[in-house]
Amino acid sequence: MAKKNERPWGYFTNLRVLPHCKVKELVVNPGQRLSLQRHEWRDEWWYTQSGHGIAILEEDGIESKYSLMPGSMNFVPAMAWHRIDNTLGDEPLVIIEIQSGESCDESDIERKSDDYGRVG
Repeated sequence: MAKKNERPWGYFTNLRVLPHCKVKELVVNPGQRLSLQRHEWRDEWWYTQSGHGIAILEEDGIESKYSLMPGSMNFVPAMAWHRIDNTLGDEPLVIIEIQSGESCDESDIERKSDDYGRVG
């Protein structure tokens, strides 16, 4: 059984780990959101499995917001600032995240803003 990795916003579970690809299940608790972050070495695809939330994506200084709902897919290119937000939801937001790139390591995170004091 895969290990749950607890975070202040919920948890993630690695479902599959390969040299240049990782598949995760993210569970974002109601009222929570991930940090506004980016990755240098990987792209991400998000498939919303259940729940409702907002995807925030900032590229070239332009911020866009997308609805996250069951069946929706979102692409996050490397170096784009992004955030998953479940602050308006009343149920867990479950996302399958597919990472692909030179490195899919957890250390490839640069945070711009964080509700839990993890910037820097």
